[in-house]
Amino acid sequence: MHFIVVGAGSVGTLLVDLASRSRNDVVVVEQDVTRANEIADEYDCLVLNDDATSEEVLEEAGADRADALVSTLELDATNLFVCLLATELEIPTVVSVLHRPEHRGLFRKMGVNAVKSPHQLAAESLYRTARQPAIIDYMPIHGDSEVFVIDVSEEAPVADRTLEEARSSGLIPDDVLVVAIVPADDDEPRICRSSTEIEPGDRLTVYSERGTDPAVTDVFGFFDDYP
Repeated sequence: MHFIVVGAGSVGTLLVDLASRSRNDVVVVEQDVTRANEIADEYDCLVLNDDATSEEVLEEAGADRADALVSTLELDATNLFVCLLATELEIPTVVSVLHRPEHRGLFRKMGVNAVKSPHQLAAESLYRTARQPAIIDYMPIHGDSEVFVIDVSEEAPVADRTLEEARSSGLIPDDVLVVAIVPADDDEPRICRSSTEIEPGDRLTVYSERGTDPAVTDVFGFFDDYP
């Protein structure tokens, strides 16, 4: 896979490391000479110490044979322009770091997959962990909808019930779906059925249209008073 990485900052460097270890053909475009030299010394890849907002530079980076371009620059406006050039050069997959969520629509209009800045993702994750420590992991889907992972506590209203019993009694609302379970006495994940019995210590993967609203997490024994 021919992979063009624009920017060799903290995000770009991690991306170069991953792509190189996966034996991709990696080309890095970095305007800062110090960063460019550091990447060239550390990784077996072509490094262009140049400006990626130039179409000629992207062509030199192999745009005609590139499978993907990822722009990791520090400004959304610059990333947007690089991605515009990449789409005009018909690079099949174009991805960018997104620093300000309100700009997502601009990237989407160009068919660019914009991913939140890792710094923003880390801050959100730390906040969520501090606010709701029972949530092991989570993934936003759309709007308020999320998939999250949670451990069932001893006090959970759903404990020692089957999913069918929990749903028929109104404990699990219609907009919540328990997808998978890792039983407390087993390390193997399983797809949940209506007959699946929930026990304290089980780890559940849950889809919720309301996200981790307290009315949802309370069902699993995490009695959260936060809005």
